[in-house]
Amino acid sequence: MMDTLVSVFKNNGLLLSFALIGVIMYVSYFLSAKLTRGRIHGSAIAIILGLFVAYLGGLNTGGEKGLADIGIFAGIGIMGGGMLRDFAIVSTAFGASFDEIKKAGVGGVISLFLGVIVSFVFGVVIALAFGYTDAVSLTTIGAGTVTYIVGPVTGSAIGASSEVMALSIAAGLVKSVFTMTFTPFVAKYIGLNNPQSALVFGGLLGTTSGVAGGLAATDPKLVPYGALTATFYTGLGCLIVPSLFFIVMKAFFA
Repeated sequence: MMDTLVSVFKNNGLLLSFALIGVIMYVSYFLSAKLTRGRIHGSAIAIILGLFVAYLGGLNTGGEKGLADIGIFAGIGIMGGGMLRDFAIVSTAFGASFDEIKKAGVGGVISLFLGVIVSFVFGVVIALAFGYTDAVSLTTIGAGTVTYIVGPVTGSAIGASSEVMALSIAAGLVKSVFTMTFTPFVAKYIGLNNPQSALVFGGLLGTTSGVAGGLAATDPKLVPYGALTATFYTGLGCLIVPSLFFIVMKAFFA
């Protein structure tokens, strides 16, 4: 019986991965509602649980792909791989219209560029502090600080190592979790209570999942506005970090 189940799971790895993610999301949102009364968004809890499960999987097998190193969970590697990641980026971009960004006004446009630049510089400084001095590593880790999507996109484009790309994703995930968690607590102090401030907020932080989760826990009506500029932020990061920012890094860290 058990051998049959294992065989079915291995042959339907991608379906099992969707089911597993569904269970984790259900548990996460349940914990969010019952333990935190929605103050910590379910997505933040899900990311933490996912990282913990991946750690246990890698620890158990001594592998490098987390839970995907276990045979019956190999579909996780496909679901979280570059193909579906890039599909998500493209589908997100198709859901946005340049005409809509005008609703954010000049402040929204400035917040986009300022958010990407400040996040990137912060990531580069942290990378330097930990001993990275080559342009490829600095650009990739800086890109991860922009968002955990921009990190691997940049790393793949400029030839970063898998270890550096993993660090870039980790940096972006930390940013996303912190944004989800702390947005409801700081919202009243920064005037995050109207569509205009939500547009600027999304442009400054840019992590779409973090901004959406944080705004959902603050005021669900603000989510579309923050997500709008956050979506453009991701697209802007994927456009200028592997190209313009990488050229700048090569000039300073040849």
